[in-house]
Amino acid sequence: MDTQDDVTDPVPSRRVRVYGHEFDADAYALRDFLSRSVVRFDWIPVDVTDPAVLVAGRRLDVTRLPLVVFPDGTELVAPAVREVADRLGWIHAPRRQEYDLSIYGAGPAGLSAAVYAASEGLDVVLLERDAVGGQAGSSSLIENYLGFPEGVAGAELAERAREQAVRFGAELLVMREGVRGVFHDGRIHADLADGGHVVARANICATGVEWRRLGLPREVDLLGCGVYYGAGTSEADGCVGEQVFVVGGANSAGQAAMNLSRSAAHVTMLVRGPSLSATMSEYLTARIQAAPNVTVRTGSRVSALLGDARLESIEVTDVRGSTSVTAATRLFICIGGQPDTRWAAGTPMVRDRLGYLVTGPDLDGAPGALDRWPLDRRPYYLETNVPGSFAAGDVRAGSVKRVAAAVGEGAMAVTFVHRHLAASD
Repeated sequence: MDTQDDVTDPVPSRRVRVYGHEFDADAYALRDFLSRSVVRFDWIPVDVTDPAVLVAGRRLDVTRLPLVVFPDGTELVAPAVREVADRLGWIHAPRRQEYDLSIYGAGPAGLSAAVYAASEGLDVVLLERDAVGGQAGSSSLIENYLGFPEGVAGAELAERAREQAVRFGAELLVMREGVRGVFHDGRIHADLADGGHVVARANICATGVEWRRLGLPREVDLLGCGVYYGAGTSEADGCVGEQVFVVGGANSAGQAAMNLSRSAAHVTMLVRGPSLSATMSEYLTARIQAAPNVTVRTGSRVSALLGDARLESIEVTDVRGSTSVTAATRLFICIGGQPDTRWAAGTPMVRDRLGYLVTGPDLDGAPGALDRWPLDRRPYYLETNVPGSFAAGDVRAGSVKRVAAAVGEGAMAVTFVHRHLAASD
């Protein structure tokens, strides 16, 4: 992403351009989606108080923002993210009446499953409700993934995996969310939010986790207006000279702090626990401690978000219960995730008390989980209590929350899918 100050653009651009107010939730949603989708674009902040803003020699109506201009000159006024994805040619209807395997969630686990399943000849459809990459796609730099000694941006890794899956023949449906799944006839029948329908002989749930919220008043209102979840890959360039805050003490928060420190004047990490060492990799802890413009405040939590149209300040409470108010224009929240399994509420699939899908041997410890198991064999290691329905990655109870582990589980799940399909023929 590039930022430019002059909105007058007499020369047609070969990149997507996004015009909008800097602290606007709709403009942020577009920037975030394009960044995680590895679409090169120019972000042009517009002063909405200036009635004479010119774009390509004509006056821009600041009441109709954000504005997205594509390389061919096509414009979308105040579009939803789905409209932009559609204009980029990424949205289409399912091509088959039935698939061998449907995969829900295009994070590391889902992408890995798609690559291995498609390369082994299965008819595969991969569905993602948002941008490819999942939570890992918002990581500014993944440094502990095998084969990338210099690290790799989460979005770049996801894009490489997407290209690989598609090259092997996997079908990718983005901006598609399953809202209801029914298991019968040895198949999963899924209704999609946009009215579509997908049928498959087996499925892998790799929906991952969603960023955990602080649970504070105004949090939703200020999202994209100074409050952000994750590493802020689309916002780092806009933090030049600012004092920014990161909430969290695990690896995702540490990577966010280091990414933001490259442009921000100062980054303050607010950590609820007594130290970073318990939740963060040693290499990252050492890097943060050595950074001259990063401060770690342990035993601290954000207790209030203050501001009208945008974030203006935060209230911080320490372990003694003392509170203080600090000016803040940007706050990045990286406090882990919670499983995206609300869709499972209307299905027989067993979840643990935190909402994660229970699989394999762990089903033995869930009362009643296998009372209606119809097969002579036991569930495979990554199989739920519904035959032919598997879980991989962060959404699975007991999983290791690492990209490499998710990739491994995605590949392993495909092995069990083959066994299930062979026994069903």
